[in-house]
Amino acid sequence: MRKILIAVIPGLLVAIVVLAAGAVLYIRTTGLAAQPDPGRLETRLARRLRALAVPAEIRTMANPVAASAEATAAGMRHFARYCSLCHGNDGAGTGTAYGRGFFPKVPDMRLADTQQLSDGELFYIIENGVRFTGMPAFGTGTADPQGETLVWQLIHFVRRLPTLGAGELAEMEALNPL
Repeated sequence: MRKILIAVIPGLLVAIVVLAAGAVLYIRTTGLAAQPDPGRLETRLARRLRALAVPAEIRTMANPVAASAEATAAGMRHFARYCSLCHGNDGAGTGTAYGRGFFPKVPDMRLADTQQLSDGELFYIIENGVRFTGMPAFGTGTADPQGETLVWQLIHFVRRLPTLGAGELAEMEALNPL
């Protein structure tokens, strides 16, 4: 056992030094500024880590709130009041001062990267937030079934974002808090 440790320790030390040098190089080249878009590698790594963070039993959850005009409208009202500050009324994430300033950038929720997430994944993200980003946890947990229902209604609206019309955007503007 001792021989194995003696053989492994130099390799571990080299790996630690290489990782530390890589981190210093990354910080020196990016300055950790929030303005630039993350690179491809960083984006892929972040998405993979997010996917790993969502428990399998939640990832496969189906939306228990039936899709209806009423559920989507409730989700739209909630989105306009609380989510649009960062994501914009259209879900693009580029039309607000808050959304432009985040790193990683606020995702364009109309695009496949968000729309292809399962309802369970969206539920988990909204309930628990995403660490190391600007996405806070909005969850109330199982203590508040009404809050949980609202999240599921919100997911119905998120699915609607790619096809929002001008009338819906105008209605949302009237609901915006600012």
